[in-house]
Amino acid sequence: MDVSGVRGKSVRFAIGLTAGESAVGIDAALARLKGSGPTLHVKLVDYAHFPYTSGLRTRLLSVSKDARDMALLHFELGEALASAGEAMRHAAGREFAEADFVALQGFPAARIPRRSQSRAAGILEIGEPALVAERLGLPVMSEFCYRDVAAGGQGNVLSAYPSWALFNRADRTVARLHLGALARFTLIPPALEQVTSFDVGPCNMLIDGAAQLVTSGNRQMDEKGKAAASGVVIENLLDQLLDQQYFSRVPPKTTSREEFGPEVYLREAIADRQGASLEDLLATATTAVAFSILRAYTRFAKPVHRPSRIILTGGGTDNRKLVELIREGMPEAVVRKSGEYGLDAAAVDPLCAAIMGGEAIDGKANNIPTATGARRPVVCGKLTLP
Repeated sequence: MDVSGVRGKSVRFAIGLTAGESAVGIDAALARLKGSGPTLHVKLVDYAHFPYTSGLRTRLLSVSKDARDMALLHFELGEALASAGEAMRHAAGREFAEADFVALQGFPAARIPRRSQSRAAGILEIGEPALVAERLGLPVMSEFCYRDVAAGGQGNVLSAYPSWALFNRADRTVARLHLGALARFTLIPPALEQVTSFDVGPCNMLIDGAAQLVTSGNRQMDEKGKAAASGVVIENLLDQLLDQQYFSRVPPKTTSREEFGPEVYLREAIADRQGASLEDLLATATTAVAFSILRAYTRFAKPVHRPSRIILTGGGTDNRKLVELIREGMPEAVVRKSGEYGLDAAAVDPLCAAIMGGEAIDGKANNIPTATGARRPVVCGKLTLP
C-alpha cells in the first residue's frame, strides 16, 4: 500500500490523535480536509476525549522510568491511541464517510530543547504508531517534531502551521494562546512566513502539579480554578516562581517538563511553605501562570505583531480564574475561547495533528522557520503504512 490514493483526493477525512503533555488522556478529532497549503479548508466533524487510567497517568509522569518501563509504555500508549482511533473511525461511519489516514502526536517522554549556547537537543516521543496502523488498517503520520529539530528548529511544529491554517485572517493579526501543560503563544499575521510561536512556560503543569503535591496526589487539579479564586497570593512565592531564566529568553524557544515539572520547579518551593493553605498555593501558582503570559505578551508579542484578537485553546480554558486574570491583563485585546467560534478548545490540538498529517502526505513543508527557528522549511512527519 502507498498513499498516492490518499494524496489524490480533493477531500479527505483524517483522524487526529494527541497524547497530551498533561497526561490527562487522549484527545481525538475527526477532520474533513479540503485542498492543501494556502487553499486548505478544515472542518471539525467530531471530537472525543479518552481519559487515561490512574495507573497509566502515574507511569507516564514518573520521573524514574528505566528502559523497560519506557518500552512497555511505548506500546501500552500505542494501544490506547489505536482504541481512540477506532472510535473516531466509527464516528466517520456515522457521517457516511471513510477515514483516509491517521495523524498522531505521542507523549513527550523527554524533551531537551536546543539552546543558543549548545547544539545539544533531543526529543523522545512515545506511543507506537505501528499499533495504530495495524489495528485501523490506515496509514499513520507521526513524530512531526523530529524533522524540524533535525533542521535546527525547536520542534514546536504543531502550534505554528496548523494554527495559521485554522485562524488566519486576511486583514488582521490574531493570536492563539494555548493553555495546556505549557502555555504557548502563536502570533498569526496574514502572511504565513511571518508566523511566530513560542512556549511561554508552565500552565496546567504548574497548577495541577501544585494541587497534586500539596494533597499527596489526592487532588489532581484545581477544577475550574475554584480553589485559586478563594485563595490569597503569597507574594514571595510568586516572585520565586517568576524568577526563572527561561522567561527572559527571546523566541524562538520551547520548554518542557524537564525544566518546569513539579518535581524540578515546585516541590522545594512548596516544602518551604508548609503552613500555607491549598487555596493560597493554588492562587499563587495560577497568578504565576497568568503573569508569565502577560509579561511574554508585552515583551515578545506586542512589539512584533499587535494582535487584535486572542483565541484561547486547551484544557486551561476551563480554569475560570486563570482566564479572568488573562483578560484583565489584556484590556486592549479581544480575548475569546475557541469554543465561541464553534471549535471545542480541547479539539484544536488533534485537529492540528490532522492538518500536519495531511500536508506531510502531500509532501508539503509544514514547519515555519520564523516560529521554530529551523534553517529552512521541511516536511515534518514519519509515515507508517498498515
